[in-house]
Amino acid sequence: MKKHLILKNLVLVFLFVVLPVELGKGQNTTTQVINVGVVTDVGTTASNLSLIAINMSLSDFYSARPRSRTRLLLNFGDSRDDVVGAAAAALDLIKNKEVKAILGPRTSMQASFMIEVGQKSQVPIISFSATSPFLDSGRSPYFFRSTYDDSSQVQAISEIIKVFGWREVVPVYEDNAFGEGIMPALTDALQAINIRIPYRTVISPNATDDEISKELLKLMTKPTRVFVVHMNRFLASRLFPKAKETGLMKEGYAWILSNGVIDNLGLMNETDIKAMQGILGIKTYFPISEELKTFRSRLAKAFPVSDLNVYGVRAYDATTALAMAVEEAGRSNMTFSKMEGRNMSDLEALSVSEYGPKLIQALSEIKFRGLAGDYHFIDRQLQVPVFEIVNVVGSGEMVVGFWTQEKGLVRDLSPSSRTTRTLISTWKDHLNPVVWPGITTTVPRGWEIPTNGKKLQIGVPVDTFPQFVKVKKDLITHETIVTGFCIDFFEAVIQAMPYDVSYRYIPFGDQDGKPYGNFNDLLYQVYLGVYDAVVGDTTILANRSSYVDFTLPYTTSGVGMVVPLKDSVTRSSLIFFTPLTWGLWVTTLGSFFVLGFVVWILEHRVNTDFTGPWQYQISTMFWFAFSIMVFAPRERVLSLSARVVVISWYFIVLVLTQSYTASLSSLLTTQQLNPTETSMKNLLAKGGPVGYQRDSFILGKLRESGFPKSRLVPFNSAEECEELLRNGPSKGGVSAAFMEVPYVKVFLGQYCKKYRMVEVPFDVDGFGFVFPIGSPLVADVSRAILKVAESNKATQLEDAWLKNIDKTCPDPITNPDPNPTVTFRRLGLDSFRVLFAAAAVVWFIALLRFVVYFFMKNGDILRENGTRLQRVKSMWRRFMESDDKSYINNVKPTCPSVVTPPRQQNPGHGPGNN
Repeated sequence: MKKHLILKNLVLVFLFVVLPVELGKGQNTTTQVINVGVVTDVGTTASNLSLIAINMSLSDFYSARPRSRTRLLLNFGDSRDDVVGAAAAALDLIKNKEVKAILGPRTSMQASFMIEVGQKSQVPIISFSATSPFLDSGRSPYFFRSTYDDSSQVQAISEIIKVFGWREVVPVYEDNAFGEGIMPALTDALQAINIRIPYRTVISPNATDDEISKELLKLMTKPTRVFVVHMNRFLASRLFPKAKETGLMKEGYAWILSNGVIDNLGLMNETDIKAMQGILGIKTYFPISEELKTFRSRLAKAFPVSDLNVYGVRAYDATTALAMAVEEAGRSNMTFSKMEGRNMSDLEALSVSEYGPKLIQALSEIKFRGLAGDYHFIDRQLQVPVFEIVNVVGSGEMVVGFWTQEKGLVRDLSPSSRTTRTLISTWKDHLNPVVWPGITTTVPRGWEIPTNGKKLQIGVPVDTFPQFVKVKKDLITHETIVTGFCIDFFEAVIQAMPYDVSYRYIPFGDQDGKPYGNFNDLLYQVYLGVYDAVVGDTTILANRSSYVDFTLPYTTSGVGMVVPLKDSVTRSSLIFFTPLTWGLWVTTLGSFFVLGFVVWILEHRVNTDFTGPWQYQISTMFWFAFSIMVFAPRERVLSLSARVVVISWYFIVLVLTQSYTASLSSLLTTQQLNPTETSMKNLLAKGGPVGYQRDSFILGKLRESGFPKSRLVPFNSAEECEELLRNGPSKGGVSAAFMEVPYVKVFLGQYCKKYRMVEVPFDVDGFGFVFPIGSPLVADVSRAILKVAESNKATQLEDAWLKNIDKTCPDPITNPDPNPTVTFRRLGLDSFRVLFAAAAVVWFIALLRFVVYFFMKNGDILRENGTRLQRVKSMWRRFMESDDKSYINNVKPTCPSVVTPPRQQNPGHGPGNN
């Protein structure tokens, strides 16, 4: 304290004794002295450094311009580190010293009041340290910001966050105009790159150490591990030791500081800097020049307490700019207009400077090369070209990169430096190696579940297919037990994640198992913050993604349409006629008659089995023809021609009987199951009722497709769905049921013999786990889902929970048709046309041979005298007689009962003599 008081007194002596003498040297009688004010917190290190820089600037300016027509005379006002004090000092300087401009004040809060004073009196206020964006230069034409707006660094901060792939950040800022000023621009910049701000930490400048520790402990219980800090160095020097003590400066954390702290790092003690190891910061960049090196050397001699910082450089350039503007504005109109009136306040009674309008015009046009680079006001404030990205290591800082408006983040400022606007790059392409808190080079993940924080509150549905999620109460412990495919899959995913996650399941329903709402209501609880996640059979939908985030899907997708199967075969007492067409039946029946007749013609003259009364011969014809279909007839065939005819018919009968038997067996034993409906369009056209899962998005899909609400019937389980389909529309059921493909798999695994999925009319993305928008868990859980899906664990879970109750049912996805439709084709004449044609040819040749031989042997009858009728009758009698000359008569019979000697037949007993 004693050292600080001595330093303050030395500065005051310098300002009020030495400085006026220095400025008065070399003045001639033609030089006009212009009063200007300086409002600052006299005695603080930063202010003292700035005052020395102001003196050096004026000394250098007038030494380089000995013929200047004007000279600035500094008049000082001590703001005493107080907002009201700054306003009072400005009022005093304007009212009593009639200053034409004021340099200062030091803080943004002080500047906010002084801007009104400058506007009222038309005295320009030139601040080189008030950086709050709330001090918009458009607010008053008499306010000039000879530094950068705090919002100018938010792009650099957002690009740092982007290149490291962090998805959430927590702003930590001072609870005043300076701290809050950066937040609108920072929020917009982060939102532009989809970075989420889950919460904020605001610390009062007057907070006690215990209050700071309390806020830091809150950060410990939150998952986000990336913090953006914007505050003054005094509050930062208290914050970071407490952060280190709390455990927030260990491995896994990332801190980014604005230039409000980094630009003043040289003014902080070594202990405070040690507590800041591993942080990244934004620092104002000054291009190296000979003038800057010289200024640094002179400043070190004049003020050895501190190294060069932004305040000294900005104060030097601001003073030079003011001196140049005054010189440009000239020496006319230096008076103040007095305000007339009674009972006016000090502010209302302020005189108005006639010189102000000319001075602000000159300031707006000033351009020169200052210590900090090109100096030029745009909209009455300086524009930032470059920021340094520094890493606090040891007792100082290390430059790891730069940010420019043209290139973004670069490792150096060489022309060949890579820009951030490339498609594929990593942070190593833009920054040099960084040392992070905990003295590690491993980039913090940016998010993790705090071990001392609360467990994730995971909502689960209570009224769904039990194979996916089943909630029940333990009768002994009364604890809630949640099981199912979705639950086991989620737990497998958590095991595959690179860090531990604590969680507990909370059923979305009452004690009786009744749900509080549908799936949309459940997911909305995540948006409201009631649940941290939802695990269950929740479908990924576009409208839901507007208020929650989904992981990658872990099941197949789509909405399937399930319909009953119906046997297309009518099973009646006449089914045995079905295998053959009527054409084939008639042809076969006719062939039997023709065969009998042909065999009789060929056999009756040589075979006694085919002789006798005409009734007997007719019955023998048909008996022989039909009996050979099933067994060998008693009548033997003796002639060669007849045997060839019979053999050809045997072959046809063999093929016909085998084909008929196979076809009839198929009809009697195989169900020819076909779906009752084939598409959703048919359902819409017919107008029958359809079923859907209760509380499902499918209701909305069906309504959009044109189904009226009166035709939509909900169901809760596979058993209810089966009952509706079994009853059908005539008994209060449905024609078809719509459910998601995973449910279809479960349903058909139990009822594949009776139902089939015929169509997937709606495409959806399957089931996914639900998290709040922007949650970093989404990316990590999605990666873990891929790991589980690529392993055999997913198959094991499906086999355990989604296995078929009916073991004969195949997978409806890989083999969707457990009852393939047997397309039955009746056997027609076209299938046997070749056989019948060949038989007809054989029979015709046999008959032709018989006729030729008969007429050759009995041609004498045709030559007899008599009428034609007599000759025909004689030929008929000869045809009906036995052929005694046939070679068959020379064959010795092996069985007397089969072959008998030919006998004489009474001509009157033939068929023609009845």
